[in-house]
Amino acid sequence: MSFIESFTLALALLYATSLMFYSGKRWGALTSLSLLGAGMIATLYWPMLLATALAAVGLGLAKRLAPNLFSPEIKANTIRELIHHTLAVSMLLVAVQFTCNAIMLKMGQTPWLMRPDVGDAFLPIAGGIELKAIITLGYWDQTHPAAAVMLAVVMLTGLLCKRAFCGWACPLGLAGEYLYKLRKRFINRELLPPAWLDWPLRMLKYLLLLALLYIIIAGMPSQAIPSYLNGNYHKIADLKMALFFITPGLITLLCFAVILALAAWRRQGFCRYICPYGALLGILSFLSPLKIRRHTEHCLIDSKGMKCDKCSRACPANIKVHQQINIRSDECQACMRCINACPKKASLTFSTRNGWQMSATGLAITLLTLLFAIPLLAYLNGFWVSQTPDDIRMYLIQHLNAIGH
Repeated sequence: MSFIESFTLALALLYATSLMFYSGKRWGALTSLSLLGAGMIATLYWPMLLATALAAVGLGLAKRLAPNLFSPEIKANTIRELIHHTLAVSMLLVAVQFTCNAIMLKMGQTPWLMRPDVGDAFLPIAGGIELKAIITLGYWDQTHPAAAVMLAVVMLTGLLCKRAFCGWACPLGLAGEYLYKLRKRFINRELLPPAWLDWPLRMLKYLLLLALLYIIIAGMPSQAIPSYLNGNYHKIADLKMALFFITPGLITLLCFAVILALAAWRRQGFCRYICPYGALLGILSFLSPLKIRRHTEHCLIDSKGMKCDKCSRACPANIKVHQQINIRSDECQACMRCINACPKKASLTFSTRNGWQMSATGLAITLLTLLFAIPLLAYLNGFWVSQTPDDIRMYLIQHLNAIGH
């Protein structure tokens, strides 16, 4: 693991450990801390040791300067924005490191900056093919193993926490929020499409998901997978992906323009209409036992007959929370803004059907543990770092345009 990956992993697990400790979940805190300690001892890898030490110092200073960040009563909006911005900054640094590594390879120099393997998370097709290889053939790819790990982790978050990954961790979703706010500074109006147009537009992301699933399931027979995964195209799929963004053609630029326009046009426009990851997590979210649930005996609308729609106005997906009992919508990102906005906190909960509730702290702990503990376990078991040597990548990058599927 590179230093940035190690630092983010250590910071996330230590913060999750702190939240568990101060919430009274001492055994959970001990387990999380033991996992991180086992990783350090097993690897004795100086970037991870240094990153963990710096993360511990940073969290110690944060505890002294802002103790409310470690309180079990921390508000959902505060903890969500903290996690979202921290992960976005980490991914930005990963992108810079990946670019520097690729430039040095292109120049024929042995990189002094490691390639960050977490960048493989942006290879969903490769990750899907690798998961298919594992399931159907028992074949574990060693070229971009982090792609399969991160795809599996993100899918698992959808099964357990609805679309919390979208609302709490996705850097593209956060960028969309800022684009929307920027547009609102100049045109302070909601430009929502009519209902008859909104539904077909929402289906676009499912069509994109179907196209990706077709490539993975039908377009790549199981027998052909080992040959593909050992081929030159797969070895530099990450560089091909980077080239797509760095040197875009006219059609690519038009696609980017549409995406940016959607993000600025309406809140969560990219997530709502185009993102295939959002479509996948939206489907998986129906299987999640956790839902936003409205308890009519406490709600001001039902118990006192008052007019209150603060929960609905707070929802970035424009879900009519105050008119429903259980929020089953595939657009719900479990952001808990509705719960935070409710004047009677007992009215809305993120809970299971039998009444077990998960607080904002609990959701943060669950999400951080899934996103970072599983990759750490994969790393310790040799299924994270790419085994493609730098000299092969250096040779292939020189012939990048000549390499096809």
